[in-house]
Amino acid sequence: MARMNKAFVKESDGDDDEEAAALALAIPAGSKNYITPAGYQRIKDELLQLIDVDRPEVVRIVHWAASNGDRSENGDYIYGKRRLREIDRRIRFLTKRMDSAAIVDPSVHHGSDQIFFGATVTYCNQHDETRTITIVGIDELDPLNGKISWVAPVARALTKAREGDLITFQAPHGVEELDILEVSYPAPVAD
Repeated sequence: MARMNKAFVKESDGDDDEEAAALALAIPAGSKNYITPAGYQRIKDELLQLIDVDRPEVVRIVHWAASNGDRSENGDYIYGKRRLREIDRRIRFLTKRMDSAAIVDPSVHHGSDQIFFGATVTYCNQHDETRTITIVGIDELDPLNGKISWVAPVARALTKAREGDLITFQAPHGVEELDILEVSYPAPVAD
């Protein structure tokens, strides 16, 4: 059986397809990819870091490693090419996310007691456990720091409710009641 040099074989872009499918499932059909201005800026900063710093550095290393001769056993070259593919995949992903983003500034609701995208909500459940969450876009989610996606069941149940309301929703472990204690939004930034 003839062996083909790996340099001439296109590796599968299946990772891109899997990533796209997972992301498509995360955003409800017909909905936009909502994101806060700060979340959008973080994506933009990461993209610029990859394009302006990381990718050129890896290209420089791959170029140097390629000049050392035999590439088949050159760890710097092999790793560099793999890292370059990862960076390019991430650049494509971030570019798509930025293109599909609908930036929503939560400060427009500053002073309101009704819950919308970007609200920070403090609530108490039926076990007298108090929790504070901020409703953010799927690209900003950080559950350990209280940032939950607007598509999460609790965020959907809270949306449009007001401070002082008692809501019920279907949690994974059964019906849950939440008493909304406080709703806040960031203050508008002066230009």
